[in-house]
Amino acid sequence: MKVTDHIKKASGKTLFSFEVIPPKKGNNIQDLYRNIDPLMEFNPPFIDVTTSREEYVYLDRGNDLLDKKITRMRPGTVGICASIMHKYKVDTIPHLLCGGFTKEETEYVLVDCHYLGIDNVMALRGDSMKDEPYFKPSKGGNAFAKELIDQISNLNKGKYLHNNVSAEHHSDFCIGVSGYPEKHMEAPSLVSDLRRLKEKVDAGADYVVTQMFFDNKKYFDFVKAAKEIGINVPIIPGIKPIAVKRHLQILPQVFKIDLPQDLIDAVEGCKDNKAVRQVGIEFAIQQSKELKDSGVPVLHYYSMGKSDNIQAIASGLF
Repeated sequence: MKVTDHIKKASGKTLFSFEVIPPKKGNNIQDLYRNIDPLMEFNPPFIDVTTSREEYVYLDRGNDLLDKKITRMRPGTVGICASIMHKYKVDTIPHLLCGGFTKEETEYVLVDCHYLGIDNVMALRGDSMKDEPYFKPSKGGNAFAKELIDQISNLNKGKYLHNNVSAEHHSDFCIGVSGYPEKHMEAPSLVSDLRRLKEKVDAGADYVVTQMFFDNKKYFDFVKAAKEIGINVPIIPGIKPIAVKRHLQILPQVFKIDLPQDLIDAVEGCKDNKAVRQVGIEFAIQQSKELKDSGVPVLHYYSMGKSDNIQAIASGLF
């Protein structure tokens, strides 16, 4: 079922969802299941599965020589989606990236998703590679999320890249995109960023999931501003609980977001990360309650591979 249909079916009730990260190569998928299992009691109608782009590794050849190779440390997004669908009987949403994929590779992934009965995809540009300061599209790949949305929308109409396929039964993907209440780090202004979001919606995006934020006013202002320029699709808030003291530095550095001073003071007053984790849980519960009371369609949580804090938050809400 499409995300938008799940929202309609809920008739105003706020839904619970979360996303998971594929395990690194060589790890057991059972570790992933152990993190999903405690969250299923809250009846998530869908689960997102992230995609990581390629990265460089350096192999020792001896004699102080290194071979530079490209690899993917967390492959298997579509396979994990299929496994979760089979095991838990829920919809899954694979994240599709521009970075690291050609348009042909993207088309193959979309065809696989269609055959597997996956109804939703998340269309993202993705980040730059770790050793590159700026995003560079792959040769033959999509350069922007809007281009990726165009490709998905065309496939929904039976239009393949090379137009040499007679599509008797084409896909009908529901397309999600990202939104940034505090603007994308590369955007010159929030107004410019909202215009880019409007372009993505006009191209065929059906719903928006926001980057994490810790000040609900910024989300409410973002939704209001989006509606004022004609963005009328559901905008789902993304929530990330603080878990360790280092998040006070890492999250603003990586995501270019602000943290409320009361949260900063509470975390700085903690003796250890166990206490920080509890502060993060309590803050996220209060943040989520205000969002839920405002009638948001879904509360979406970034689990980052750990579910105990998300379970504690959901227990206070659902």
